[in-house]
Amino acid sequence: MEQEPHLTESQPATPGTLRPGGRTAKVRRAVLDAARDALAETGFHALNMDRIAASAGVGKTTVYRRWGSPVGLVTDLLHDMAEQSLPASDTGSLAGDLRANAELVRATLTDPRMGAVFRAVISAAGCDEECARALAGFYRTRLDEWTPVVAKGAARGEIPAGTDPTELLRAVSAPLYYRFTVTHEEVTAGVAERAVTAALAAAKDGVFARS
Repeated sequence: MEQEPHLTESQPATPGTLRPGGRTAKVRRAVLDAARDALAETGFHALNMDRIAASAGVGKTTVYRRWGSPVGLVTDLLHDMAEQSLPASDTGSLAGDLRANAELVRATLTDPRMGAVFRAVISAAGCDEECARALAGFYRTRLDEWTPVVAKGAARGEIPAGTDPTELLRAVSAPLYYRFTVTHEEVTAGVAERAVTAALAAAKDGVFARS
């Protein structure tokens, strides 16, 4: 029986810099989808490049040439996740926007597949500096995306001018990640609402004002 041909690419590239169109994009999409599934199923330490290549229908030499290692795969996957993330909300109020932000984080962490992926990536970042930089870059991108909602809230007079948007947004998501990664408690809608209420109250009191 004739085997189905593998997707291949001949030009080398650094993870996260592949051109957006054509066969390269199809190869990247197939490999990153396979890597995400493998992370969810077996975690970072069991990530196997040969199995990912087979699952993606891509030649294993292509996978090794383009991504080099499981760390390279995770790094590019984080770049892709940042690119694909939903844009910030615009509900008309800072409280509404912060609730939307908290719910997005909560929904991601409690999703059976994506929660497992994030747990694996966070674990990888704890033992590999390149993964740690990629994870930090992912969150920096997401924080930058949501920064305007804080500026709009300040412009409406909901919080003091000069409130640090990054610190406020971190205060919203930090309790959720603490339960997810440290105590392994359920991340409920009530937890998300309390995080928003506490962060917003602190912001109104000037806790996050830039010095």
